[in-house]
Order: sequence, then structure tokens, then C-alpha cells
Amino acid sequence: MSDPVAVLDPFVRGIAAGAMAAMSLGVARSRVSLHARLVILALGVSVICWLITESPALWGAFDRANILVALSYPVGGLFWLFVLTVFEDRPITWTAVIPPAILFLLGFVMNLDDRFGALWIIFNGMSGLLALHAGYIIVRGWRGDLIEGRRRTRALLLGAIALFALGQVLVAFMARLEPTGVWRRYTIGGAYGGTMLAVLTVAGAVLFLQARPALFGAARRAEQAIDPRADAAERLLLDKLDAFIAAEGWRREGLAIGDLAADLEVPEHRLRRLINNRLGHRNFADFLNASRIAAAKRRLADPGEARTTVAAIAFDLGYGSLGPFNRAVRTATGATPTEWRRQALQASPNLQEAL
Repeated sequence: MSDPVAVLDPFVRGIAAGAMAAMSLGVARSRVSLHARLVILALGVSVICWLITESPALWGAFDRANILVALSYPVGGLFWLFVLTVFEDRPITWTAVIPPAILFLLGFVMNLDDRFGALWIIFNGMSGLLALHAGYIIVRGWRGDLIEGRRRTRALLLGAIALFALGQVLVAFMARLEPTGVWRRYTIGGAYGGTMLAVLTVAGAVLFLQARPALFGAARRAEQAIDPRADAAERLLLDKLDAFIAAEGWRREGLAIGDLAADLEVPEHRLRRLINNRLGHRNFADFLNASRIAAAKRRLADPGEARTTVAAIAFDLGYGSLGPFNRAVRTATGATPTEWRRQALQASPNLQEAL
């Protein structure tokens, strides 16, 4: 007697592929950022190809086209890039494209000759590491995410997808070690694994189809005027927040939104809503960076501080390492701290002070 799950597998995959296509096209036509649209469109194509090529029935209907296999290879890297772009508000950079490109090249070589067992291990190992890192990013940024819809998505959907992706890597290794074992049924090529991916795909499509601004964090003007009709409690909280900024409380290393809420003696959800709705910041790091980068630019452009290292300035402004500082400065200015300092000092009328 045939397994009903296996019988329904092509049908379920077809529904999931259609939902993914609708979601990708819906987001592509929306008003979210160009970076988010490009990543989601690429991820949608890759997931659809993955669903098709892992199903003998569906892939056969496409005459086993190799182009579909090639487009499915970078799915793990594209999901990782999706998390960075949509949930960390990072732009697409050449360095961020490297992981998906490596997965594509590894898969392409494996497709030419399946004797490269080492490449298969590298491919799946790298996919697993990217899934782990994506899960880490989802968890790490949850507390400081100021967009409520996006915070819920992190916990309800993205976490499940990251765990599923990691589980698929582990199941693939188990199926490789024991080809006739039960593990194969839970890979993407198996009925149960395919069904789980289809369910997650449809759930993601339903959530992202409308490309709601609340989810994607539509840009707000950070300088927007405060509503004069704001109630007294909100004005009081804004005054406290202004005092915190004026006292340079943002210099504290490791400062989290929970710490600031405790200092200001307000519920965390109220503070989160205020910073997002009134000040226009999408995450707590963005709020801190507004003050930190303004101070960094003043110090980097000061000829009197030309001998102060970039690292010393970063640590003094509350950054725990150079990586986040470099990314924040590049995002704000389009240049690294060192490049921006050089340009600023060259334009300074007091250039001799820097020598």
C-alpha cells in the first residue's frame, strides 16, 4: 500500500512553489527597500527550484533541466542574506554575496562530477554554518528590534526555518552514512521533508505576501516632528530620553534596551514603541548609532585627535569591537572610518595640527 504522504508530495510541493512565486512577485512589486526586494526574489526562485528538483515527479515534468538544479544550490546562502537584509537592515554588499556564490560554485562542480565527496561535505557543512549563523542573528536581534511585527516574525517563523535548514543538513549527513535508513524520508527529497518545507514555504508566503510596512520596517524620517497632541506621559518619556542622549549615556558598552528602560523607569514595550514611532529608528542599535556616529565623525575630523586610533575612538563611544563600528560608519558615510578621517582631515583648514 502506497504512503499517502508520498502520493500527495508533488501536489503539496506545487502549492508551496506557487505560494512562493506569489510572495516573491508581491514583494518585488511593493514599496519595500530595493535590497529586500532583490534578496526575496532571488530566494524565492531558489526555493522553488529546490522544491522541484528534489521531487522526481516534478523534476521529470521539467525534463530534469539542469538550470533548475543550479539555481537551487545557493538557497542556504540566500536565506542567510535574507536574514541580514530584512531583519538586520543591512544593504547588499559584495562581501555578503560571497557565501551564496560559493554555494553555487560548489554545487555546480558537484553537478558536473558526483565523485567529489569532499565537495559535498563542504557544501552541506557551509550550509549548516550559515543556518546556525542566521539563527544566531534572529535570536540576537530579537530584543533590540523595535518593529513589533518583525519581532513576532523572528520568533514564530524565521526561527523555525533556521532550525529546519540546520536539521536538513544533519539529516543529509545521516542519510549519506546510512542510505537505506529512515533519515532519507526526512530530507527535502523525501516525502516528509518535502512536506515540512512546503508548510514553512506557504506560511512564509502568507506572512510576507502583502509586504506590510510593519514587517519590513518602512523607512521613517528620523527628524519627523513630535506630535504636539502627545500625552503628558509620552512627553515626559521623551524628555527623559533627551536627557539620556545629552548626558551621553549611549557611551555605555553593551547597553541594551532593557537596561535603558530600567534606567528611565518605564516599561520596555513603551520605550520600544516610542523610539520606533516617534524617533523613526527600526532597531535599538540604530538608535544608539545615531548619537555614536555623530560623535565619531566629530572626533575623526578633529586634527587634534589625528593620532588617536580608530579603535580607541570606537571603544570610547561604546562599541565592543571594531566590526560594528566600521559597519555603522560605512552605512552612515559610505566610507570606512579610516577613509572618512583622511578625507575630513585633508579638507580641514587646520591640517598642520594633524601632522
